[in-house]
Amino acid sequence: MYTLHSTPRADGYAMPAEWAPHSQTWMIWPERPDNWRLGGQPAQVAFAEVAKAIASFEPVTVGVSAAQYARANQLLDHPAIRVVELSSDDAWVRDTGPTFVTNGQGGLRGVDWVFNAWGGLNGGLYSSWDRDDQVADKILGLERCPRYRTEGFVLEGGAIHVDGEGTLITTEECLLNPNRNPHLQRHEIEQMLRDYLGVDCIIWLPEGLYNDETDGHVDNFCCFVRPGEVLLAWTDDPEDPNYSRCQAALAVLEQAVDAQGRSLTVHRMPIPGPIHASEEECAGVEPAAGSQPRDPSIRLAGSYINFLIVNGGIIAPSFDDPQDDTARQTLEGLFPERRVVMVPGREILLGGGNIHCITQQQPAV
Repeated sequence: MYTLHSTPRADGYAMPAEWAPHSQTWMIWPERPDNWRLGGQPAQVAFAEVAKAIASFEPVTVGVSAAQYARANQLLDHPAIRVVELSSDDAWVRDTGPTFVTNGQGGLRGVDWVFNAWGGLNGGLYSSWDRDDQVADKILGLERCPRYRTEGFVLEGGAIHVDGEGTLITTEECLLNPNRNPHLQRHEIEQMLRDYLGVDCIIWLPEGLYNDETDGHVDNFCCFVRPGEVLLAWTDDPEDPNYSRCQAALAVLEQAVDAQGRSLTVHRMPIPGPIHASEEECAGVEPAAGSQPRDPSIRLAGSYINFLIVNGGIIAPSFDDPQDDTARQTLEGLFPERRVVMVPGREILLGGGNIHCITQQQPAV
């Protein structure tokens, strides 16, 4: 795709909030056998359910390998879903796809971050990731959308949330991890975020959710629900390893002031579980050298924060958990103007993330 050699900020572009209108949502089809059990077939059914839930609100495009094209077409049979052939290494388009930026005058461009599979050779989740690093470029090419490439700077879309009014939240656990950009100091990373996302204020939470294999992506832990208001994953149980993480995040958020000078209102969302994969679920994953092992003893980083805001709706995960009803009520209370649709999230969680991680919104311009 046509590559620009300036920065979005210099060109008057910025990342809009997720609640701004979308033209479509992007997804990538799961099939990696060392991450998704039984060759990805249960995950494919789960992804199809997410895609159809989104498609009742806005168009969806799903990138699929040539080998999976026929099966994906069969499972994704819906008038608002487009299936395109697009090779990748795995299905986390939030992290491999482009971050779209707009200029408020009809312009749309995309940021293509360098991707290293959440840590490269120092804790990354698989090797190689060459095709995943091409996903953003391919999507921008399909959309004829000019591209900014952050050569030498690693970032995943799940590591950031913006309010569309100049404020960004992230975690030190992820962005300051030496397996991302060890050559850069905090102020240099902040400058990249300002230049490529058009933000002015960066709020650093110390950590994300316990055992999050992305090194604490903020989109599994805390998000904006509107300017000046955030929703934070929460537990009141001092024995829960998330307890200290939640407390530390709350302490930061309660002191924070956003780019518009507002103090933040913090809403709390219960954490489901603890959730673990079963022996049978783990046995269905084919082990591979360099790939994240699956083991029933490892607590999964289940979270209701991992939802997607779509045009007129909220697509959120459920876990067949006692907290599912509370999560729904919380979302309905925070988004009274949107219809909340909960989709089973366990099968997606088994692969390491959830609905926000497997989707990437494209703003309407």
